[in-house]
Amino acid sequence: MTKIFLRHGREESLKRFHPWVFSGAIHHIQGEPLEGDIVQVCAADGSLLGCGHYQVGSITVRMLSFDSLALSSDFWEKRIGAAYEMRSAIGLAGSEDTNSYRLVHGEGDQLSGLIIDYYNGHAVIQAHSAGMFRSREKIVEALKHVYGSKLTSVYDKSSGTAPFKAGLELSDGYIYGNPQLPVEIKENGHIFSVDWESGQKTGFFLDQRDNRSLVKKYSAGRNVLNLFCYTGGFSIYALAGGAASVDSVDSSQKAMELLEINIEKNRASGIIGKEQIHKGICEDAIEYLRNCPTGKYDLMIVDPPAFAKHRGAISNALRAYQRLNAAAIDRVAPGGIIITYSCSQVVDKIAFAQVVFSAAAQTGRNVRILHRLSQPADHPVSIYHPEGEYLKGLVIYVE
Repeated sequence: MTKIFLRHGREESLKRFHPWVFSGAIHHIQGEPLEGDIVQVCAADGSLLGCGHYQVGSITVRMLSFDSLALSSDFWEKRIGAAYEMRSAIGLAGSEDTNSYRLVHGEGDQLSGLIIDYYNGHAVIQAHSAGMFRSREKIVEALKHVYGSKLTSVYDKSSGTAPFKAGLELSDGYIYGNPQLPVEIKENGHIFSVDWESGQKTGFFLDQRDNRSLVKKYSAGRNVLNLFCYTGGFSIYALAGGAASVDSVDSSQKAMELLEINIEKNRASGIIGKEQIHKGICEDAIEYLRNCPTGKYDLMIVDPPAFAKHRGAISNALRAYQRLNAAAIDRVAPGGIIITYSCSQVVDKIAFAQVVFSAAAQTGRNVRILHRLSQPADHPVSIYHPEGEYLKGLVIYVE
C-alpha cells in the first residue's frame, strides 16, 4: 500500500481526528497511487496515523480510519450500519410519518466524500471523491445488507459533484433497480413527489425538514412568499399551518410542475384546505422580490442556492446575500417575519449574521432575531470536523 509521509508537526490535526490531509502537509509519497486508491498516512517519524482515499487536489487524502493498516472486509457494512442505527435512534429510520432522510452525511458519519439520501426505499448516492466513486459496488452491497428487501433501487448521481477525473466514466444512472419516477415520500405526514433524475441535488432538500416545521408554526393567517421554492417544501408546510395565501416563486418550470402535483396531493389528503390560496410563479426569485409591492407579504422564506461554492467567491456571495436580505426586509409588512438561509459552506454563521445585520441597517427598520437555525440531526456534524456545519439560517421579526 502506498504511504504518504507528512511534514514535521503536520500530524497534529490527524491526531485530533480531523479527516482531511491537505496537499501542503505532505512531505513525500512512497509509491505511485491512483486517484481513489487507499493509502496509509504516516507522521514524519514513520508512525502510522491511519488510512484513507487518495485524490489529486487540495484535499489529498480523505481519512477513513485512524487505527487500521487496511480496511476490514466488512468496513462498509459497519459504517453504513452505524449510520442507519443513528437514524433509528433519533426516530427517523422506521418512522411512519417520515420515510425519507439522509443516511450518510460524509464526515459526520465517518465516510468523508460520500452522501446517501434515502427516499422511501430508494437510495441516491453522491460521491465527492474518486475513492467513494470507485467504491460504489461495495456501498450498494452494504445498503442491501442494511435494508434487505426494503431497498428498491440505488441511483448514482455523482457526475455533477465529483471533483476528480481519474479516467472514470461519470454518468448518472441506476446501479441497482430501476423505479418509475416520481416517487412519493412522506415528511412529518406531508406528501411530496421526488424526481432525483432531473431534480436538484439528490431530488429533495431533506436538510430543511425541521425548519419547514417552524414555518408551519408561524404561518397561520399570514400571506406567505416562498422564494426559490423548488418543489414547494416550505409552501406545503405553510398551507398546512393555516396560511391565508402562499405565493411560490422559482425559475425552474420542472420544479413548478412537481410543486403543483404536491399541492394537489396534499389537498386531496386533507393536509391543505381546499379554500386556501396558492399561486405558483415561474420567475426569477430575486427579480420578483425587487418588483413586489411593499407590505404584500407578512411571512417570507428566503432560501437561495449556494452563492459561494469556494473561498474565492465569498466576497461576491456576501454582497449578494446582503442585497437579497435588504430587499426582503424592506418589503415585508410591519410585524412580518422573514426566515432566511445560506447553504454556502464557506460562509459561516457569524458572517451570515453580519450580512443580515448590514441588510437590516441599510433599510433602517427595527429587526429582532427570533431563532438561529441549522441542519437537522440526520445531517450530523463531527465534533472533529466543524466544517460540516453548512446550513445556517435566521428567523427575524421586522417591526
